[in-house]
Order: sequence, then structure tokens, then C-alpha cells
Amino acid sequence: MPAQDPEKRVHNFDEVNLGYAPQAAREEAMRCLQCKDAPCMQGCPVHVHIPDFIARIVGEDYLGAVDIILKDNRLPAICGRVCPQEEMCELCCVVGKKGLPVAIGNLERFSADVTSIQRAQRPVEKLPGPTGKQVAIIGSGPSALACAGDLVRFGHGVTVYEALHAFGGVLVYGIPEFRLPKEVVRYEVEALERLGVRFEKNVVIGMTLTLNELMTEMGYDAVYIAAGAGLPYFLGIPGEELVGIYSSNELLTRVNLMKAYQPDAVTPVLNYKDKTVAVFGAGNTALDSARTALRLGARKVSIIYRRTEAEMPARREEVQHAREEGIEFIFLAAPLEFLDNGEGWLKGVRLQRMQLGKPDASGRRRPLPLEGSEFMMDIDLAVIAIGNGTNSLLRNTPGLEFSRNDTLVVNPQTLQTTRHGVFAGGDIVTGGATVISAMGTGRQAAQSINTFLKA
Repeated sequence: MPAQDPEKRVHNFDEVNLGYAPQAAREEAMRCLQCKDAPCMQGCPVHVHIPDFIARIVGEDYLGAVDIILKDNRLPAICGRVCPQEEMCELCCVVGKKGLPVAIGNLERFSADVTSIQRAQRPVEKLPGPTGKQVAIIGSGPSALACAGDLVRFGHGVTVYEALHAFGGVLVYGIPEFRLPKEVVRYEVEALERLGVRFEKNVVIGMTLTLNELMTEMGYDAVYIAAGAGLPYFLGIPGEELVGIYSSNELLTRVNLMKAYQPDAVTPVLNYKDKTVAVFGAGNTALDSARTALRLGARKVSIIYRRTEAEMPARREEVQHAREEGIEFIFLAAPLEFLDNGEGWLKGVRLQRMQLGKPDASGRRRPLPLEGSEFMMDIDLAVIAIGNGTNSLLRNTPGLEFSRNDTLVVNPQTLQTTRHGVFAGGDIVTGGATVISAMGTGRQAAQSINTFLKA
């Protein structure tokens, strides 16, 4: 995939990957063996007919290619950019057994991008007559959008309620512009609006409106809760309250959604210019935070992780891009304490070297401290990016049951909650998942809701 030069891209928030030209896409598509059993499809959570759409690219029928994808995945431009295909469809690619797999994600992105104008200008697809049933969807992330797209095609009325001032959930507040441009998300939201999905912003369900009000006073026949997992986890070490320490959620939301990098931003961030920054964590969010700090002008940015590179959950491409941009990786180190400059501001961190023991419940080798291996590191700013939990304001709603991990309890087959007519999916149920997996639960919920409404 062609990309911006690293020395240039660290000074802008423009998309890093530039996309395929038609000839490059066709050459990549021709590597597909068109396997009859299509193992790549089995690796896709929504079972896109991958060989079929790739064959259309070979034949230069790009609109036909994207139409095949859209039957199963309503967000191809998004998924082509941010889904971990290397752990899903591409992992199952037969070509990849002896070399590089076919770049399925890049081809999906190409199909969506090259046809975006054509798709926007097409007449709205013909939908079945309205059923008269109304469904409220709480949240507007990938699970919500997938569910809304299927429900409106069943003929149901759909209204999506979003707490923030922009639609897309984690797609707009949690993923930087240089990985997923906001205009791509807006395009997909507008496509759903053209189908008849209603979007309402600045509505916090649990405060602005309650679930009871949705189902009684407002007369919704069913509700789908897809509110995500937006509560950041912290390290729980001394000094974590010091000025200069952000959660990744706060940093990315301020920069992505509030344009905090602009001089006149209403919700600014601390000055990162020429600062030394440490990011704790090793997932995609940690790398997004580190690369964002670099673009804010940081002099030096380090990723600090208590395991080794082999255990990093981040995508390999993101790790490669971070290295190209000059991000430093410090492995087998864990923070013990943040250090105060005497005035309540962060000045450094005390760390301890680690070693790997036997695998823990996650299947990864457990990090164990090395006695007598403590060391200090001077830093100006820190970002905590070690995961998120749910922070639903629906916790006290009668009829809903939450697990000990604060996730909503649902029937695994139907995704119906313990309250009649209320369904849930995405991160508020799983506690954290990929975009495509969240979309899979959204489509599963749409089927269940449709069956419920027809009963």
C-alpha cells in the first residue's frame, strides 16, 4: 500500500495510506486463487463473499465488486482501513501459506473508495413497504450502524441516538484522522440517512432520555443498545493524578472530535511541542496515541509495554508505521510510580524490568518483575492506553442485568437482554472488540429484532 513519506506525515494529520491505483489493485486481485471452499470467507465475521468481489476487480467491474461487499458489510471503506484482516480473512488465505496473503483489506478499501461518487449518485435502493414498527438504537458506532442498515431494509423505522455531537462512535472519537478520515465515516452515515435512518445527536440515554421513556412515552417497539465501552482503565499506581497524564480516550477524543490541535480549540490539550511523552500499552489505541503525540509536536515518544513485541495486540502495519515515524519501543518494563516535580506536575516515571513467565488466562506469557531492576525515566507527559470498560448510564434501569465486568447480559443467540424488547451488542456486551466483530453483532441483533417484531 503506497503511503505518505514518514518525515512528512509526522507533521500532518492526513491519511497515511494513500490507497491503490486501479492497475495496482488489479495486479493484487490477480493473486487470488479463487478457492472453491473460500477459507477467507470463514475468517470474516460477516462472511463477505471475498473471492467474488476480488474477481470483479480483476474484470475492472469496481461497482460490481463493492455491491458484493455491501451485501454483507455496509461499511467497506471503514473496514478496509481499520479491520485486522491479518488476524481474520487474510490469516486464512491459501496464498499466504507460502508467502504474503492477498491484501483483501486493501482491495476492499479500493473498491469502496473508487466507487464512492457513483454510489452516492445512485437512486436510493427500493425498500419493502413500512412495517409500522419503530426501533431506537442507542449509540452510533459500528455495531449500531450495521444494525440500523439491516433494520431499515426490513422496512422498520429506525432512529439512532448519539450522546456526542458527531456520529460514528469510536470511529470518530477513537481512531485518528491519519488512519480513518472523518469524511469516510460521514459518507457511510449519510448513506444510511438516504435510506431513511434518522440520527439524533447530543442525546444521552440515561440522562436526556431514559430507556423507559423510549419504550413507553415515545412508543418504540424495540431498542438496541450499542453504547460501546468508553470508560478508560488506569494503572492504579501512585502519582497517576498528576497534571500531564491523560487517558488515551481523553487525548484521542480531544484531538479527533474536538480538533484540539488547532490553536483556537475550545477543548485544547497540553502543549506537546518538544516534550518527552510515554504511552503505556501496546494495542492499536496506544499506537494511535503515540503517533498523535508525535503529530502534536512531541520531541520524543516512547511506547512502554510490560511484555515483548511478540505479545503486542496492535496490528503489525501500525507497529511498522510507528517505527518508521521514530516512535521508540521499550519492552519488558512496567510503571511503578509517576514522579511529581513538587508542584503537582509530572516529571518522570519509576519503572521496573520484567521477565515473561508461564501463559496467563489470555494465553500470553505472564510478565513477572525482576527484583532490583528499577530505573527512572524523565518524561513530560504520559498517556494511559491499557483498555476500556463500560460506563453505561443504564446500569440502574429496571430489567437490565449487568455482569461483574459491567457488561450487559444478553442471550448469546438472540442478543436480547433480560428486559423484554431490549437487545444489545458490540463493546457494551463484549467489553471490547474489533470494528468488524461489532458489526457482526449488529447484524445478528437486527435479525433477532426483526423476528421479535414480526412475532
